[in-house]
Amino acid sequence: MDLRQLSYFVAVAEDGQFTRAANRVSVAQPAVSAQIRRLERELGEPLFHRDPRAVTLTLAGEALLPHARAALAAAERGRDTIASLRGMLTGRLRIGVAGPVDHRLAETLGEFHRRHPAIEIAVSQEQNEPLLLAVAQGEIDAAVVGLGAQPLPPAVEASEVATEPLVVCVDAEHELAGRETVTLADLREHPMLMLAQGSGLRALVANACRELGFAPRVAGETAELRSLVELAGVGLGVAIVPRSAAAGATTLRLTRPELWRRTALAWSREAVSPAGRAFLALAEERFRAQG
Repeated sequence: MDLRQLSYFVAVAEDGQFTRAANRVSVAQPAVSAQIRRLERELGEPLFHRDPRAVTLTLAGEALLPHARAALAAAERGRDTIASLRGMLTGRLRIGVAGPVDHRLAETLGEFHRRHPAIEIAVSQEQNEPLLLAVAQGEIDAAVVGLGAQPLPPAVEASEVATEPLVVCVDAEHELAGRETVTLADLREHPMLMLAQGSGLRALVANACRELGFAPRVAGETAELRSLVELAGVGLGVAIVPRSAAAGATTLRLTRPELWRRTALAWSREAVSPAGRAFLALAEERFRAQG
Protein backbone atom coordinates (compact mmCIF):
# COMPACT_ATOMS: atom_id res chain seq x y z
CA MET A 1 0.00 0.00 0.00
CA ASP A 2 1.50 3.34 -1.03
CA LEU A 3 0.40 6.97 -1.17
CA ARG A 4 -0.25 6.83 -4.91
CA GLN A 5 -2.68 3.95 -4.49
CA LEU A 6 -4.39 5.73 -1.61
CA SER A 7 -4.73 8.95 -3.59
CA TYR A 8 -6.34 7.05 -6.49
CA PHE A 9 -8.64 5.22 -4.06
CA VAL A 10 -9.80 8.48 -2.45
CA ALA A 11 -10.34 10.10 -5.86
CA VAL A 12 -12.53 7.21 -7.05
CA ALA A 13 -14.44 7.14 -3.76
CA GLU A 14 -15.18 10.87 -3.93
CA ASP A 15 -15.93 11.08 -7.66
CA GLY A 16 -17.89 7.82 -7.90
CA GLN A 17 -16.37 6.96 -11.27
CA PHE A 18 -12.98 5.77 -12.50
CA THR A 19 -12.90 8.09 -15.51
CA ARG A 20 -13.61 11.24 -13.49
CA ALA A 21 -11.10 10.16 -10.85
CA ALA A 22 -8.44 9.60 -13.51
CA ASN A 23 -9.02 13.09 -14.90
CA ARG A 24 -8.77 14.50 -11.39
CA VAL A 25 -5.37 12.90 -10.71
CA SER A 26 -4.16 13.44 -14.31
CA VAL A 27 -3.52 9.74 -14.97
CA ALA A 28 -4.92 7.41 -17.63
CA GLN A 29 -8.02 5.55 -16.47
CA PRO A 30 -6.52 2.03 -16.97
CA ALA A 31 -3.62 2.97 -14.67
CA VAL A 32 -6.01 4.04 -11.93
CA SER A 33 -8.02 0.83 -12.30
CA ALA A 34 -4.84 -1.27 -12.17
CA GLN A 35 -3.61 0.38 -8.98
CA ILE A 36 -6.99 -0.05 -7.30
CA ARG A 37 -7.03 -3.76 -8.22
CA ARG A 38 -3.50 -4.11 -6.85
CA LEU A 39 -4.58 -2.45 -3.60
CA GLU A 40 -7.60 -4.77 -3.35
CA ARG A 41 -5.38 -7.83 -3.85
CA GLU A 42 -3.02 -6.61 -1.15
CA LEU A 43 -5.88 -6.04 1.31
CA GLY A 44 -7.72 -9.20 0.33
CA GLU A 45 -11.05 -7.38 0.00
CA PRO A 46 -12.91 -5.57 -2.81
CA LEU A 47 -13.11 -1.84 -2.11
CA PHE A 48 -15.77 -0.90 -4.67
CA HIS A 49 -19.01 -2.23 -6.06
CA ARG A 50 -18.47 -1.73 -9.79
CA ASP A 51 -21.39 -0.68 -12.00
CA PRO A 52 -21.31 0.43 -15.66
CA ARG A 53 -22.45 3.93 -14.65
CA ALA A 54 -20.88 4.40 -11.21
CA VAL A 55 -18.94 2.76 -8.41
CA THR A 56 -19.78 2.71 -4.70
CA LEU A 57 -17.76 1.73 -1.67
CA THR A 58 -18.00 -1.70 -0.13
CA LEU A 59 -17.89 -2.06 3.65
CA ALA A 60 -14.13 -2.56 3.37
CA GLY A 61 -13.87 0.59 1.26
CA GLU A 62 -15.87 2.60 3.77
CA ALA A 63 -13.59 1.35 6.54
CA LEU A 64 -10.44 2.30 4.61
CA LEU A 65 -11.55 5.74 3.43
CA PRO A 66 -10.95 7.78 6.63
CA HIS A 67 -7.53 6.14 7.10
CA ALA A 68 -6.59 6.83 3.50
CA ARG A 69 -7.56 10.48 3.84
CA ALA A 70 -5.63 10.75 7.11
CA ALA A 71 -2.52 9.19 5.56
CA LEU A 72 -2.61 11.58 2.60
CA ALA A 73 -3.14 14.55 4.92
CA ALA A 74 -0.21 13.43 7.10
CA ALA A 75 2.04 13.18 4.06
CA GLU A 76 0.99 16.67 2.95
CA ARG A 77 1.72 18.05 6.42
CA GLY A 78 5.15 16.40 6.29
CA ARG A 79 5.97 18.08 2.98
CA ASP A 80 4.75 21.42 4.29
CA THR A 81 6.81 21.07 7.47
CA ILE A 82 9.99 20.45 5.49
CA ALA A 83 9.18 23.41 3.23
CA SER A 84 8.66 25.62 6.30
CA LEU A 85 12.26 24.90 7.36
CA ARG A 86 13.35 26.92 4.34
CA GLY A 87 11.64 29.94 5.87
CA MET A 88 8.51 30.12 3.70
CA LEU A 89 5.16 28.53 4.40
CA THR A 90 3.67 26.69 1.43
CA GLY A 91 0.95 24.14 0.84
CA ARG A 92 -2.72 24.39 1.73
CA LEU A 93 -4.67 25.75 4.67
CA ARG A 94 -7.94 23.86 5.16
CA ILE A 95 -10.50 25.63 7.33
CA GLY A 96 -13.99 24.46 8.28
CA VAL A 97 -16.81 26.62 9.58
CA ALA A 98 -20.14 25.65 11.14
CA GLY A 99 -22.46 28.27 9.72
CA PRO A 100 -21.77 31.34 7.58
CA VAL A 101 -18.31 32.88 7.24
CA ASP A 102 -18.53 35.92 9.51
CA HIS A 103 -16.50 39.12 9.16
CA ARG A 104 -13.90 38.05 11.74
CA LEU A 105 -13.03 34.84 9.91
CA ALA A 106 -13.07 36.58 6.51
CA GLU A 107 -10.76 39.35 7.74
CA THR A 108 -8.45 36.83 9.41
CA LEU A 109 -8.19 34.78 6.22
CA GLY A 110 -7.50 37.95 4.26
CA GLU A 111 -4.67 38.91 6.61
CA PHE A 112 -3.32 35.35 6.51
CA HIS A 113 -3.24 35.47 2.72
CA ARG A 114 -1.31 38.73 2.76
CA ARG A 115 1.25 37.27 5.15
CA HIS A 116 1.54 33.89 3.42
CA PRO A 117 0.66 34.34 -0.28
CA ALA A 118 2.12 30.96 -1.28
CA ILE A 119 -0.48 29.04 0.75
CA GLU A 120 -3.69 27.92 -0.95
CA ILE A 121 -6.73 28.50 1.27
CA ALA A 122 -9.71 26.14 1.17
CA VAL A 123 -12.83 26.88 3.27
CA SER A 124 -15.63 24.35 3.73
CA GLN A 125 -18.98 24.81 5.48
CA GLU A 126 -20.47 21.90 7.38
CA GLN A 127 -22.41 21.04 10.52
CA ASN A 128 -20.64 20.94 13.88
CA GLU A 129 -20.40 17.16 14.28
CA PRO A 130 -18.75 16.28 10.94
CA LEU A 131 -16.41 19.27 11.29
CA LEU A 132 -15.09 18.04 14.63
CA LEU A 133 -14.60 14.58 13.15
CA ALA A 134 -12.70 16.07 10.19
CA VAL A 135 -10.45 18.02 12.59
CA ALA A 136 -9.77 14.89 14.65
CA GLN A 137 -8.87 12.90 11.54
CA GLY A 138 -6.57 15.60 10.16
CA GLU A 139 -8.72 16.27 7.10
CA ILE A 140 -8.87 19.99 7.94
CA ASP A 141 -6.42 22.12 9.91
CA ALA A 142 -8.87 24.03 12.08
CA ALA A 143 -12.56 24.79 12.38
CA VAL A 144 -14.81 27.46 13.82
CA VAL A 145 -17.38 25.44 15.75
CA GLY A 146 -19.95 25.67 18.52
CA LEU A 147 -18.92 24.42 21.96
CA GLY A 148 -20.90 22.56 24.58
CA ALA A 149 -23.45 20.66 22.53
CA GLN A 150 -21.24 17.69 21.68
CA PRO A 151 -18.15 16.33 23.45
CA LEU A 152 -14.87 17.09 21.72
CA PRO A 153 -13.09 14.09 20.19
CA PRO A 154 -10.10 13.02 22.33
CA ALA A 155 -7.44 14.49 20.02
CA VAL A 156 -9.19 17.85 19.54
CA GLU A 157 -8.51 21.03 21.50
CA ALA A 158 -10.60 24.19 21.35
CA SER A 159 -10.22 27.80 22.41
CA GLU A 160 -13.38 29.82 22.98
CA VAL A 161 -13.43 33.05 20.99
CA ALA A 162 -16.99 34.38 21.42
CA THR A 163 -20.25 33.96 23.31
CA GLU A 164 -23.72 35.12 22.32
CA PRO A 165 -27.19 34.67 23.89
CA LEU A 166 -29.88 32.68 22.13
CA VAL A 167 -33.29 34.27 21.58
CA VAL A 168 -36.68 32.94 20.50
CA CYS A 169 -38.01 34.10 17.11
CA VAL A 170 -41.77 34.09 16.56
CA ASP A 171 -44.33 35.38 14.09
CA ALA A 172 -45.49 38.92 14.96
CA GLU A 173 -49.02 37.49 15.43
CA HIS A 174 -47.90 34.57 17.58
CA GLU A 175 -49.57 34.19 21.00
CA LEU A 176 -46.18 34.70 22.68
CA ALA A 177 -45.25 37.77 20.64
CA GLY A 178 -46.40 40.30 23.24
CA ARG A 179 -44.04 38.98 25.91
CA GLU A 180 -40.51 40.18 26.60
CA THR A 181 -39.25 36.86 27.96
CA VAL A 182 -40.13 33.20 27.64
CA THR A 183 -38.87 30.08 29.40
CA LEU A 184 -37.81 27.00 27.51
CA ALA A 185 -40.59 25.05 29.24
CA ASP A 186 -43.13 27.53 27.77
CA LEU A 187 -42.19 26.20 24.32
CA ARG A 188 -43.02 22.59 25.15
CA GLU A 189 -46.28 22.57 23.17
CA HIS A 190 -45.19 24.89 20.36
CA PRO A 191 -43.85 23.53 17.05
CA MET A 192 -40.15 24.33 16.73
CA LEU A 193 -37.93 24.97 13.74
CA MET A 194 -34.44 23.49 13.98
CA LEU A 195 -31.19 23.31 12.10
CA ALA A 196 -30.33 19.97 10.48
CA GLN A 197 -29.06 16.98 12.45
CA GLY A 198 -25.37 17.33 13.30
CA SER A 199 -25.72 21.02 14.10
CA GLY A 200 -24.25 22.16 17.40
CA LEU A 201 -27.13 24.60 17.91
CA ARG A 202 -29.72 21.86 17.42
CA ALA A 203 -27.93 19.60 19.87
CA LEU A 204 -27.68 22.43 22.40
CA VAL A 205 -31.43 23.15 22.26
CA ALA A 206 -32.41 19.46 22.23
CA ASN A 207 -30.19 18.72 25.24
CA ALA A 208 -31.69 21.63 27.18
CA CYS A 209 -35.23 20.42 26.39
CA ARG A 210 -34.31 16.89 27.45
CA GLU A 211 -33.09 18.16 30.80
CA LEU A 212 -36.56 19.70 31.32
CA GLY A 213 -38.22 16.38 30.53
CA PHE A 214 -39.50 16.87 26.98
CA ALA A 215 -38.42 16.52 23.37
CA PRO A 216 -38.95 19.48 21.02
CA ARG A 217 -41.80 19.15 18.52
CA VAL A 218 -39.80 19.66 15.32
CA ALA A 219 -42.04 21.24 12.68
CA GLY A 220 -39.30 21.78 10.12
CA GLU A 221 -35.56 21.96 9.65
CA THR A 222 -33.12 23.83 7.46
CA ALA A 223 -29.37 24.19 7.03
CA GLU A 224 -29.26 27.98 7.52
CA LEU A 225 -29.89 30.19 10.52
CA ARG A 226 -31.41 32.96 8.47
CA SER A 227 -33.89 30.52 6.96
CA LEU A 228 -35.01 29.55 10.47
CA VAL A 229 -35.71 33.21 11.23
CA GLU A 230 -37.64 33.70 7.98
CA LEU A 231 -39.75 30.58 8.52
CA ALA A 232 -40.51 31.56 12.12
CA GLY A 233 -41.56 34.99 10.87
CA VAL A 234 -44.31 33.52 8.71
CA GLY A 235 -45.71 31.36 11.52
CA LEU A 236 -44.34 27.90 10.71
CA GLY A 237 -43.00 27.52 14.23
CA VAL A 238 -40.75 29.11 16.82
CA ALA A 239 -36.98 29.16 16.37
CA ILE A 240 -34.18 29.49 18.91
CA VAL A 241 -31.26 31.27 17.28
CA PRO A 242 -28.26 33.45 18.19
CA ARG A 243 -29.25 37.06 18.74
CA SER A 244 -27.11 38.30 15.84
CA ALA A 245 -29.03 36.08 13.40
CA ALA A 246 -32.40 37.53 14.42
CA ALA A 247 -31.95 41.15 13.32
CA GLY A 248 -35.32 42.66 12.34
CA ALA A 249 -37.34 39.70 13.63
CA THR A 250 -39.83 39.50 16.50
CA THR A 251 -37.81 38.01 19.34
CA LEU A 252 -38.20 37.11 23.01
CA ARG A 253 -35.43 36.79 25.57
CA LEU A 254 -34.99 33.17 26.61
CA THR A 255 -34.82 32.50 30.35
CA ARG A 256 -34.77 29.49 32.67
CA PRO A 257 -32.42 28.45 31.34
CA GLU A 258 -30.55 31.13 29.45
CA LEU A 259 -28.79 29.49 26.54
CA TRP A 260 -25.62 30.78 24.91
CA ARG A 261 -23.83 29.99 21.70
CA ARG A 262 -20.15 29.53 22.49
CA THR A 263 -17.92 29.75 19.43
CA ALA A 264 -14.44 28.28 19.42
CA LEU A 265 -11.46 27.53 17.25
CA ALA A 266 -10.84 23.78 17.21
CA TRP A 267 -7.73 21.92 16.08
CA SER A 268 -6.04 18.57 16.51
CA ARG A 269 -3.11 18.22 18.88
CA GLU A 270 -1.65 15.56 16.59
CA ALA A 271 -2.47 16.64 13.06
CA VAL A 272 -2.16 20.42 12.60
CA SER A 273 0.06 21.56 9.72
CA PRO A 274 2.56 24.46 9.78
CA ALA A 275 0.00 26.54 7.87
CA GLY A 276 -2.63 25.54 10.43
CA ARG A 277 -0.42 26.58 13.34
CA ALA A 278 0.24 29.97 11.72
CA PHE A 279 -3.49 30.47 11.12
CA LEU A 280 -4.41 29.53 14.69
CA ALA A 281 -1.95 32.03 16.14
CA LEU A 282 -3.30 34.80 13.92
CA ALA A 283 -6.96 33.86 14.43
CA GLU A 284 -6.68 33.73 18.21
CA GLU A 285 -5.16 37.20 18.20
CA ARG A 286 -7.64 38.77 15.80
CA PHE A 287 -10.81 37.07 17.06
CA ARG A 288 -10.13 38.23 20.61
CA ALA A 289 -9.24 41.74 19.49
CA GLN A 290 -12.51 42.05 17.54
CA GLY A 291 -14.65 40.58 20.35
